[in-house]
Amino acid sequence: MTPTRHTPTQHDIDQEIAAERAAYEKRRADGAPVEHHPRRDCAPYRSSVLRHPRQPLVAIDVTRNPELVELSSPAFGERDVTETDNDLTRQHAGEPIGERITVCGRLLDRDGRPVRGQLIEIWQANAAGRYAHQREQHDAPLDPNFTGVGRTLTDSDGFYRFTTIRPGPYPWRNHLNAWRPAHIHFSVFGRAFTQRLVTQMYFPGDPLLPYDPILQSVTDEAARQRLVATYDHSLSVPEFSLGYRWDIVLDGPYATWLEEGR
Repeated sequence: MTPTRHTPTQHDIDQEIAAERAAYEKRRADGAPVEHHPRRDCAPYRSSVLRHPRQPLVAIDVTRNPELVELSSPAFGERDVTETDNDLTRQHAGEPIGERITVCGRLLDRDGRPVRGQLIEIWQANAAGRYAHQREQHDAPLDPNFTGVGRTLTDSDGFYRFTTIRPGPYPWRNHLNAWRPAHIHFSVFGRAFTQRLVTQMYFPGDPLLPYDPILQSVTDEAARQRLVATYDHSLSVPEFSLGYRWDIVLDGPYATWLEEGR
């Protein structure tokens, strides 16, 4: 007789998150260095266990062989970024459905200095919680006037700006009744494609935040809070959009959590 496969519930996930957090606190109490990024094989986040890297990273000496990067990676330049790339509400002939928002912030190094001229890309679900992707399985409606991708370059002060639609939550199959909170994926490029960093921005007051294993895989509470944007009324555009501020810090004790190896 084939045993019945147990489908994990939210209670199971909560217990696993609590265990991860307890282990983290014990490591801190034992004097281990503070961890700024979650484990690559965080058990409550099921797919990370299946697809996290198990071998050491392969280092490429770009000083001796710069063509190894240039020939195998896409190239980005300022001329490739158009004036509508950072406004996801103007990329189609019609108006997208949903709450318009403006997301602004600065890209900073560990000492708070601006990181200039860097490419930032975003991608997200539409207002109904569906991605415009051929492998999307959520049965929420597509929006013909919203693709959900954008990009921009940071200015001389490290400042970036996007105009978009607030994404909706969506179900995922991590466990029974699993829902991802509203979020926007951010990708930051350095001087080459191999320097790409990926993270996620969340919205304040979202009731799904405590139930999300991806966000909760960040065991340090202060680091989790840095992934949540702040509503900023000064960034709201009158009669058009609500404003959110979210800074990205690349390194140091106040670094933004990055999806290492995922």
